[in-house]
Amino acid sequence: MNFLRGVMGGPSAGPQPSGADTIQKLCDRVASSTLLDDRRDAVRALKALSKKYRLEVGIQAMEHLVHVLQTDRSDSEIIGYALDTLYNVISNDLEEEEQDDSEEENSPKQGDDLGSQFTEIFIKQPENVTLLLTLVEEFDFHVRWPGVKLLTSLLKQQGPQVQQIILVSPMGVSRLMDLLADSREVIRNDGVLLLQQLTKSNAAIQKIVAFENAFERLLDIVTEEGNSDGGIVVEDCLLLLQNLLKNNNSNQNFFKEGSYIQRMKPWFEVGDDNCGWSAQKVTNLHLMLQLVRVLVSPTNPPGATTSCQKAMFHCGLLQQLCTILMATGVPADILTETINTVSEVIRGCQMNQDYFASVNAPSNPPRPAIVVLLMSMVNERQPFVLRCAVLYCFQCFLYKNHKGQGEIVSTLLPSTIDATGSSVSAGQLLCGGLFSTDSLSNWCAAVALAHALQENAALKEQLLRVQLATSIGNPPVSLLQQCTNILSQGDKIDRRGSKVQTRVGLLMLLCTWLSNCSIAVTHFLHNPANVPFLTGQIAENLGEEEQLVQGLCALLLGISIYYNDNSLENYRKEKLKQLIEKRIGRENFVEKLGFISKHELYSRAAQKPQPGFSSPEQMMFDHEFTKLVKELEGVISKAIYKSSEEDKKEEEVKKTLEQHDNIVTHYKKVIREQDQELEELKQQISTLKSQNEQLQVTVTQQVSQIQQHKDQYNLLKVQLGKDTQHHNSHGDTLQVNGIQLEEVSKLREELEDWRNRHEQLQGQLKEKDAVIENLKSLQLEMGTEQSSQPSSSGGVEHSTELQKELELLRTQIQLQAAEISKLQTENQKLQAMNTAVDRVSGASGASKSSEKEGRLLQELGELQSQVKALSEEKASLQQQLDSSSSTVAILQDEKSKLQQEVAEAKKEQDDLLVLLADQDQKLSALRSKLKDLGMPVEDEDDIESGDQADEDEDGDEEEQD
Repeated sequence: MNFLRGVMGGPSAGPQPSGADTIQKLCDRVASSTLLDDRRDAVRALKALSKKYRLEVGIQAMEHLVHVLQTDRSDSEIIGYALDTLYNVISNDLEEEEQDDSEEENSPKQGDDLGSQFTEIFIKQPENVTLLLTLVEEFDFHVRWPGVKLLTSLLKQQGPQVQQIILVSPMGVSRLMDLLADSREVIRNDGVLLLQQLTKSNAAIQKIVAFENAFERLLDIVTEEGNSDGGIVVEDCLLLLQNLLKNNNSNQNFFKEGSYIQRMKPWFEVGDDNCGWSAQKVTNLHLMLQLVRVLVSPTNPPGATTSCQKAMFHCGLLQQLCTILMATGVPADILTETINTVSEVIRGCQMNQDYFASVNAPSNPPRPAIVVLLMSMVNERQPFVLRCAVLYCFQCFLYKNHKGQGEIVSTLLPSTIDATGSSVSAGQLLCGGLFSTDSLSNWCAAVALAHALQENAALKEQLLRVQLATSIGNPPVSLLQQCTNILSQGDKIDRRGSKVQTRVGLLMLLCTWLSNCSIAVTHFLHNPANVPFLTGQIAENLGEEEQLVQGLCALLLGISIYYNDNSLENYRKEKLKQLIEKRIGRENFVEKLGFISKHELYSRAAQKPQPGFSSPEQMMFDHEFTKLVKELEGVISKAIYKSSEEDKKEEEVKKTLEQHDNIVTHYKKVIREQDQELEELKQQISTLKSQNEQLQVTVTQQVSQIQQHKDQYNLLKVQLGKDTQHHNSHGDTLQVNGIQLEEVSKLREELEDWRNRHEQLQGQLKEKDAVIENLKSLQLEMGTEQSSQPSSSGGVEHSTELQKELELLRTQIQLQAAEISKLQTENQKLQAMNTAVDRVSGASGASKSSEKEGRLLQELGELQSQVKALSEEKASLQQQLDSSSSTVAILQDEKSKLQQEVAEAKKEQDDLLVLLADQDQKLSALRSKLKDLGMPVEDEDDIESGDQADEDEDGDEEEQD
């Protein structure tokens, strides 16, 4: 310990040892000490010396430190010291804490080389990196944090080699992803820095990190830190997201499908109070905008870019960006980057382009955002980068947007120009910029107008109608004529900036305008000054700057030849070729034409659509124009050398191609219409399906309701039957069921019959009573006659007969009275039944009659459906019967065939038996002959008995087995 005190700066008698000697002794101590405390103190001392004596510690102690990491993992303190020491040796980020005045400082390059060399020594053994990955998994802060820093430094020094070791290590990347979930912000933030270095330029690791849920975790961190208002942690997360997404189509698709684009919208909610933008907020928002551009970059696959553009529109991200675009108080660099971002979000996407066309600036009166941006583009007081961004935005708005192109050109046509002049249109701004005295405005306006005509022959013809009033009292001239006039007078007009830039812009506009438009070529050639101007420019020997103008003039003249329809006699193709041959020379013409593609600025512009110019003087070529040059350069060179016969053949081929294109266009139109019809039919099918599903649900509900009604009906039937039995006191059951009304009507008819019979019997009874009364009166009269007169024999006989008749009448009266009483009792019974029926029918029939009738009808319908089903079943059974009968017929045919075959087989068997009998006879004859000759011959019986014995023996053996 005294030795360590001397090393750490304690008092010591005698001369102090040098740094190298001290480090050597410490290394020996680490290697040879058996006590953990001694080794720990020695490593702590090495850590203290590692910043000042970086080279010595790295050379002498690295092997011992790695050994400590391998053997002393149980002690977190010594592991932490060892990791810190290795970090100090390998890292180039640390500054020298102590330097001797006499010692020369190492240059940064030497420091970088030193760190790279030590890193190479450390990773020479891949297991060292694997060991480091294991230590990073430890939760102890004193182990995990130094391990993260050391691994980050290794990746900075030897990134590809360390990436490869981590990639092949089992679960190597997954272990490092756990750092993002650490609750300690220091480790989490350094983990983000580590992943930044790990994911640089390695698509495989980028994919693994993305699928380890990196997007979710990083976006959560950005949200927790306050989005754009957050600190440097947000910046680090955004840089890591850029590493994961840039030029990685798989991760971009995963980001979009994971609905992470929707989570980007809150980043751009900057609020109304835009004052006081901090430098960190500007940096964060700048990186956020760049991240959006990564997803919609023109270099991405078109399908992926389009899907991201649509997602940004649907989630409101584009609307939020347009809000920033039109807001006040936004810093210039943020505004410029926002314009570039909006440009790429709308590029080639019709839906987004239509929305951008509808955006208005918050001015009074409101103006379209396009007009406000064009005003900035043609304003020479605006920053150069802002004007370039506006030009790029306008180009992206018109890219593959025929509708937008038509709207821009329509603002120049005479019928749509605002006569009052109360508002400025986009076309007027472009014309103003085209003819201003600022060369950069000329160039930007010319390129913007060229994009309005790109791949749109109809608008090229429409633009020929534009007339310009140059000065008061002079007749108006066409826009085409004015462009050629300015082109020919370019050197005579005083301009701010490069005069070559103005001429290049106008020539690019004219080349775009005349290409693939024969009518525009005719209008151009109709001016007799244009062709001599072009030939004069091409034939001159000018300086290096003017060579570019010569090449563009050659291109314009070549376009005038290639797209010439020979409608002007003096400027037919053949005559123009002869003119070139005489005044310029074909070889010289082709050489001047090649000046364009050989120019350095042409190569820069051809790389990407966005204008990437560092200064206004470098703005010479447009990206889309480089495509046109590449397309036409070879064609024009060939056309110059072609004869008139070849031109005729080429014209015929062109006409054939035009016809073919017309046919293709027609079929495309038909296919488009059919696609629309298909879409409509699909929509109708979807609506019908939805209606069908609704109806099926309704039917199901109705069926359940019908079943409920059936159950209620059956319950009512049971209850009604019980009520009927209760009211019938004499045991006469009145059945209440489905035919109750018919029985009631029958009972009522019987009751009426009994009433009629009762009335008839009453009438007969009255007649009998009258007869009885007559007889009684007659008896009284006869009695009086007998008392007054003597009876005679005839009177006696007559009286006896009358008495008999009277007795007979009495018996009849008694019978009739009994019958009357019986009828009266029956009448009472019927009246009681009638009252019961009336009560039942009045209580239940009257209230339920309508429901019962409906249910009866419903049951009738069900019965009909059952009958129908039974009839269908009968038909199916009949069909089965027919099929079975046909099967029986087939089987009978087969049976007859089989019988014939059996008969034939029997016949063949009989023939064989006959043959066998003949053979037996022959054999017996031969045996007899052999016996006669004295040869021993066995009889048939002996042979058969021998065979039978053999068979029996074989059978016994099988049974024994």
